[in-house]
Amino acid sequence: MSLAKKKKLLLIIATSLLFAITRPYAWGQSRQKTNAQAPVTKTDNGYIKGIRAQNSFVFKGIPYEAPRTGQFRFMAPARHKDWPDTLNCQQFGSVSAQPGSKEHPLHGSEDGLFLNVYTPSLSHKAKMPVLVWVHGGSMVGGSGNGENGHAFADRDSIVTVTINYRLGVFGFMYLGDLGPAYKTSGNNGLLDLIQALKWVKANIKRFGGDPGRVTVMGESAGAKLSSALIAAPKAKGLFSGMILESGGFQCIRDTMTAKLIRKRVMDRLGIEDPRDLLDLPTQKLIAAEAAVLGGAKGTNYFGPVMDGIILNNSPYAYVSKEGRNMVRYMVGSNENESKIFMDMDRRLYHPDSTVISDWFGINYPYCLSDYKTALQQYKDKDTLAAASVLSQYMYQMHTGRLADTLAAASRSTWVYRYQYPPANHGSELRYVWYAPEKVKYTAEETPFAQALHRYWVQFIRDGRPGIVNNINWGPYTLQSQSVMMLKANFCLQKIKKFFNNPHQPSACFLLR
Repeated sequence: MSLAKKKKLLLIIATSLLFAITRPYAWGQSRQKTNAQAPVTKTDNGYIKGIRAQNSFVFKGIPYEAPRTGQFRFMAPARHKDWPDTLNCQQFGSVSAQPGSKEHPLHGSEDGLFLNVYTPSLSHKAKMPVLVWVHGGSMVGGSGNGENGHAFADRDSIVTVTINYRLGVFGFMYLGDLGPAYKTSGNNGLLDLIQALKWVKANIKRFGGDPGRVTVMGESAGAKLSSALIAAPKAKGLFSGMILESGGFQCIRDTMTAKLIRKRVMDRLGIEDPRDLLDLPTQKLIAAEAAVLGGAKGTNYFGPVMDGIILNNSPYAYVSKEGRNMVRYMVGSNENESKIFMDMDRRLYHPDSTVISDWFGINYPYCLSDYKTALQQYKDKDTLAAASVLSQYMYQMHTGRLADTLAAASRSTWVYRYQYPPANHGSELRYVWYAPEKVKYTAEETPFAQALHRYWVQFIRDGRPGIVNNINWGPYTLQSQSVMMLKANFCLQKIKKFFNNPHQPSACFLLR
């Protein structure tokens, strides 16, 4: 071999070795640069830019429908206009207008129709299950920004979507008598939820989600609002599963009750013509709303309306008529639902006709009568009697009615009763949204939280809660009546009959 050829060969070998040595470093540098870049994906309206946080890609403040402001306030949803440039979705959007503090009585704005997406992958082929969270807050407060979407996205590979919807007077004030443009105004909050689900169906594949595996989950007002999807024909085909924590059909009102709540708002504002509501400033409307609510007693004053368009007549009758479908349902209530409300409205510790009518309207005699009967059972311990009866009338009865109605229609249903202390309204949330990096759990709480969270994960993934720690959560039927008792020692128990006063209307609160 000539000297020139030897030099050329040595140069090739040296270059190859140098490339082999430096390639891992170069690849690592390239990867680091890619990870540092903001994730970008496409939606039907245009490109959006998010952030990488913990083990997920997060896109915040995505507008899922056109702003319902100005002349469009109180009107049904409309598609958002496309945007030409990449939209920055790295921060939460405004929350929907709601009562604030004494110093700042208005919180949020009318331009608050945003959703947030947490996903571990942006691959179109990932086909991960999807969770859509509907927040609580008595239909007048809260936002999707308040729940930690990482709890399901980071470890469980569940694409998590949290949403805002219109609240209070903007979401549920009936103005159908003002003309065609407002015919569905009493259900604007429900229509926002349906619009968000349509957005998910059209876009979630680009976030790694499977549009055919969407579970809607809500707690308290979020469960009450989500339940209305069951009776809304416009929501058909938009979800495959539903989890209702402490809520059923009890917030679905008739138009007369809705109009009388509207009159209370108008009286606070000193107006007689409902058309005057259309142009009033946001702050005035919210201030009047807050005065009408009067604190916790207004829990059921706002909600979806049986307007004959979006919701027809009794939701129970609708389910019975529709019969079986492919949606899977998990429903439940807590043992001590009322305690948190008793602490908010101390009158409930010693309830009389005045306070109970504030909470239940013309329905109050049923609850009052059962409370007086319970006083004998609890040997004049009125606090225990009140807590038991109020829990039944506020939540447990409505969950039981819904479970029985779904089972009678041969729909796949799983039922629970949450009993882990203190088992108050909403106390299950810190365990359902298991996030040890954010929440400090005790040694006793950790195994309970892990097991509870696993049941929820399996339901979202597979359409059934399945087996956790060798305990199989079987479905609820009119024959089996199997109810999972969620406590330190999980157990499946047969409940012969849920509490139910057949004279109590389906709506928790009614006016005439």
